[in-house]
Amino acid sequence: MILLGISLVLPQACSQAQNFKFEKYGAKPTDHSQWTALLAKHVAPNGDVNYKGFIADSVKLNKYLQLLEQGAPNPKTWSKNDQLAYWINAYNAYTVQLIIRNYPLKSIKEIGGKIPFVNSSWDIKFIKIGGTELDLNNIEHGIIRKEFSEPRIHFAVNCASVSCPRLRNEAYEGSKLDAQLTDQAKYFLSNQKKNQLGNGSSIKISKLFKWFKGDFTEKEDLISFINRYSKVKVKENADIDYLEYDWNLNE
Repeated sequence: MILLGISLVLPQACSQAQNFKFEKYGAKPTDHSQWTALLAKHVAPNGDVNYKGFIADSVKLNKYLQLLEQGAPNPKTWSKNDQLAYWINAYNAYTVQLIIRNYPLKSIKEIGGKIPFVNSSWDIKFIKIGGTELDLNNIEHGIIRKEFSEPRIHFAVNCASVSCPRLRNEAYEGSKLDAQLTDQAKYFLSNQKKNQLGNGSSIKISKLFKWFKGDFTEKEDLISFINRYSKVKVKENADIDYLEYDWNLNE
């Protein structure tokens, strides 16, 4: 998840220019039980990650990644939810792999360069799925955001940082994806370290809502979107400010 305070014009333009062709597609939706087992073991309910534990279980992580690599989701035979669950899990699992390959570190941003969509941590071509080389930006912006009109994915893909929505301690599954994404949205908005809604008159929210405003407001205004998932009902004329984003590692 590369953000860095830049305009969303760049990621949108980048994703629109790419049409990924895969040499191999999965015959049937992937079994994500291996990923669920690793997440349940090494991720706390609040999303804190035990990266040392993942390092100890790196062989198991690699086996799951090999399963993902065997074939991309087949849009002709997989449901939309199965496809989206696959790509969210892939993004999160490969992010964990990127971190443990470079551990110890204070922030994921230390791994790559400083230029978004050129040489940042999210532009490293270390992923190969269905015979196609990818980076994390390709998955998030070139596939997930491009192919799926689903703003709640921003509460599911995890950038290994404190201010990110939590890494869920179970894999996403097509059969229960809607409920999982709704739960992620509600949990994120209820976390006062990441969103401070007060009494709904003046709010301080995550910069995710600023960086990806176009995704959240494609079908409704931002306040309406927030109110669908928040216990606090934000007023239509509420003052909106944004919290600083903490890029320290989520451990």
